[in-house]
Amino acid sequence: MATTPESDRSTLESKQEASLPKGKCSSDALDIPSSEAATPAPPTFPEGGLQAWLTIFGGFMIVFCTFGTVQSFGVYQDYYTRVFLNGHVASDISWIGSMQTFLLFAGGLPSGKWFDDGYFHHCIASGSLIYLFSIFMLSLAQPHQYYQVFLAQGVGMGIGMGLLFLPAISVTSHYFRRRRTAAMGVVLSGSSVGAVVYPILLNNLFNKKVGFAWGVRTAAFIDLALLLTANFLMKTRLPSRRERPNVKPVNIRSILTDRGYWLCTIGASFVFWGLFVPFFYLQLFAELHGLPATLAFYAIPIMNASSLFGRTIPNFLGDYFGPFNVMIPCTALSGGLMFLMFGATGVAGTVVFGILYGFFSGGFISIITPAVASYSRDINEIGTRIGITSFVIGFALLTGTPIAGALVQEHHNGPYIWWRPLVFASVVVFSGTICLIVSRQILSSRKGTRIL
Repeated sequence: MATTPESDRSTLESKQEASLPKGKCSSDALDIPSSEAATPAPPTFPEGGLQAWLTIFGGFMIVFCTFGTVQSFGVYQDYYTRVFLNGHVASDISWIGSMQTFLLFAGGLPSGKWFDDGYFHHCIASGSLIYLFSIFMLSLAQPHQYYQVFLAQGVGMGIGMGLLFLPAISVTSHYFRRRRTAAMGVVLSGSSVGAVVYPILLNNLFNKKVGFAWGVRTAAFIDLALLLTANFLMKTRLPSRRERPNVKPVNIRSILTDRGYWLCTIGASFVFWGLFVPFFYLQLFAELHGLPATLAFYAIPIMNASSLFGRTIPNFLGDYFGPFNVMIPCTALSGGLMFLMFGATGVAGTVVFGILYGFFSGGFISIITPAVASYSRDINEIGTRIGITSFVIGFALLTGTPIAGALVQEHHNGPYIWWRPLVFASVVVFSGTICLIVSRQILSSRKGTRIL
């Protein structure tokens, strides 16, 4: 009799069952424990490649537009104080920049969650639209109309930045693990480049025939080109939590009860409370102390140009020595350098202060994100932990520079008393440094290593 595929299959199955121990069947032999089957393979990281570096470049452009604008607010602070909003005290004007910075960081809480859930492109596309609409609205603001500037620059641009900033940094974790600190440093260096370009551009446009409106629009058109390019270049690589229904959810309780992580977050908040005082006030300080306008206009670009090296060199060192081991000395030196600003009353003093403070403060700003990520027990926690930290830091940034403004000038047309905001900034930065040192010790005990 000719055999059929069905008869062959039956014969093979009967042989397999005969070869099994008594009481077992072929289906039992193929069973895999459900816990083993559900365990996902650990993700791999290419540590480079074309798409990885295109994504890094896209993140660089987003940070150029967002954090680069935040670090350029000293130009607006000076122009608003002297010309555009000259009926308001320095503290009132600082609220515009601090609200913008607050929303950039506080927006990390929802955008970090959405990033983890797979809505990366939704975040950066909607953030780009809100940011661009708001900056064009700022160009239509009228002189001495404080509410128009506050809503467009403080609130609108801040919301757009909050949706853009954290996802642009966090997506590097899809491509890099061993070199993650360096990759994040490259992305964050975009803020230093932006904070060199924008002050030079805006100072020359605001104070020449072009004026405020077209100066802002020129920056807006640059942002339009960069954000559009970034939206096309950047791509995620790993499946999101939403695309892996079997993956364990983020344990929020373990994050909320992680003492070392919260010490790191509180320490970072103290540091950010005072860190941006020179970025907001150095140009005004230089002009009020009689420096030539040409040099005063370049005080912030000098500081931010140095910050470019501060956001790359320490990050590469952090991959070898650990982010905490590099970040803590940079933070302590930033607190001490605050007092050097008292010497920035001449050309040499301004240049030296700008170079040193820009470098060491840049080292803290760029490494705090991978330092926070060091506490993550799973890659799915990274966005959530960074988002929570960013949200808490936002409140420090919301109040830090207005407090400095109230300390430097108590009432309109009153004298400027510079030692008070600088002492305040230095004390809170040193306090944050102490918290970071204790946080590092806790993480060192947990991981059993001193390379942190």
